[in-house]
Amino acid sequence: MRQIWITKFGPPEVLAVKQAPDPEPKPGEVRIRVEASGVNFADIVGRVGLYPDLPPIPVVPGYEVSGHIDAIGADVDTSWIGRDVLATTRFGGYADVICLPLQQIFARPPGMSALEAAALPVNYFTAWQLVVVMGGLKPGETVLVHSAGGGVGIAATQIAKHIGATVIGTASASKHAELRALGVDHLIDYRTEDFEVRARQITQGRGVELILDAIGGDSLKKGYRLLAPTGRLGMFGISSAVTQKQRRLIDMLAMLANTPWFQFNPMSLINANKGVFGVNVGHLWGETDRLRSWGEQLLDLWTQGVIKPKIAQSFKFDDAAAAHHFIQDRKNIGKVLLVP
Repeated sequence: MRQIWITKFGPPEVLAVKQAPDPEPKPGEVRIRVEASGVNFADIVGRVGLYPDLPPIPVVPGYEVSGHIDAIGADVDTSWIGRDVLATTRFGGYADVICLPLQQIFARPPGMSALEAAALPVNYFTAWQLVVVMGGLKPGETVLVHSAGGGVGIAATQIAKHIGATVIGTASASKHAELRALGVDHLIDYRTEDFEVRARQITQGRGVELILDAIGGDSLKKGYRLLAPTGRLGMFGISSAVTQKQRRLIDMLAMLANTPWFQFNPMSLINANKGVFGVNVGHLWGETDRLRSWGEQLLDLWTQGVIKPKIAQSFKFDDAAAAHHFIQDRKNIGKVLLVP
């Protein structure tokens, strides 16, 4: 098999393709011949050396794959052999062959492509947890989605519009036309506009009921102020700490210094009638039944045509560094994938 390894911390060029023997499935596992692997910002944070969950390097990153099952371990029904599937992985997803426990496997619905399937798990599980499970978004409410052109942003927009909410998105101006076509009601150019000021104008001073923030730092401070009464701030990333393609501790320190720790204390939250929560799907590996329920609901929504992953671009394994550059250069609208 072929795998993409983070060989050391640094720029995208530290990613290297290596050969290894094909693995054999253990009891309760299946082996997947991978057709596509998802690329996520967590992979980039790991590559630069700022992701605390990353196993010791060298390591194969990757949280999601799609493909077909060609072998099974003991205690797995033979009917799984040959089936098209998508799966969550706990690292190791940048590979053309992988063995995984059956509970992490979902059958692909008829008509779902391998690219769509690999684009679904991380982005849509994260968006579902942010918008539905913890965000509690209701019809008629307004949600502010930062990085609206990313995979999570597009997933959250689709889910929010299905609920009946109004979506405000932040993105560079070059992405606005396409994001309007994808359902975003109001767009803010974060490069030239203050999102707090513009969102207040859009909401006629009321503020918003839900904010999805993967930026961190000063963005959280502004977002917390922007929340309407009973508003919720959902945090799921710290992209402001990774502004370059190599680790810079000054960026991490700046992000931490600008985080509104005081505003998030219990008394402030009580008095303001506001909520703050965090989301990391990668820390829910023990919640098997919960994740399976989310996956089944999302696959049902895909079958209904409510959600549809948007593929920004796919890259060959040998071009994995280019895939990371593509994301860090903010060129993607939607999901970036690796195709063996």
